[in-house]
Amino acid sequence: MRPIDPLMEEHRVIERMVGIMRRESAHLREASVVDWLFVDAVVDFFRTYTDRTHHGKEEGILFRDLAGKRLSPEDRAAMDLLIEGHRFARRTVAELDEAGAAYRQGRYTALETILGRINALVQFFPMHIRHEDDSFFPASPAYLAPQEQQAMLAEFWDWDRSMIHEKYRAIVDDLARTLETIPQAPRPR
Repeated sequence: MRPIDPLMEEHRVIERMVGIMRRESAHLREASVVDWLFVDAVVDFFRTYTDRTHHGKEEGILFRDLAGKRLSPEDRAAMDLLIEGHRFARRTVAELDEAGAAYRQGRYTALETILGRINALVQFFPMHIRHEDDSFFPASPAYLAPQEQQAMLAEFWDWDRSMIHEKYRAIVDDLARTLETIPQAPRPR
């Protein structure tokens, strides 16, 4: 197995989510009402699965190791473009999260921002994934020795194992902070 294989498998999951978002955004536009639980699920998916897990392995392992190699000018430019794409996705998801919070607080004009950010992600990811799958990923193993590829795969598995713990530690930390700001009711005697 090559290091690009699990990354490409993760692309299939992201593509499925993009398809769901495409269908749901049409429904949201037609109904003119936001299912904020759906927005929260999209934000969580893109922050945890797509960015921390998937892009984390790309940037934190694959791109890190390739950065030390003598990449062709085209491959170096492609990697830089992919990293910029990840930044775009992070900003777009943050804007979607902010718009979702605004909507929940009764600022219903945030609907257009929500739909715009969902649409931006729906438009961005298929092109981004196609560029990785069809161009950059197939070229990348040539820069890595077989033992480097195996070490990279092992690092990918370690990365994945830590994600569930990281996610739920963050949930507990967020709940603890939230509860600290809520006045406590007196306990019954």
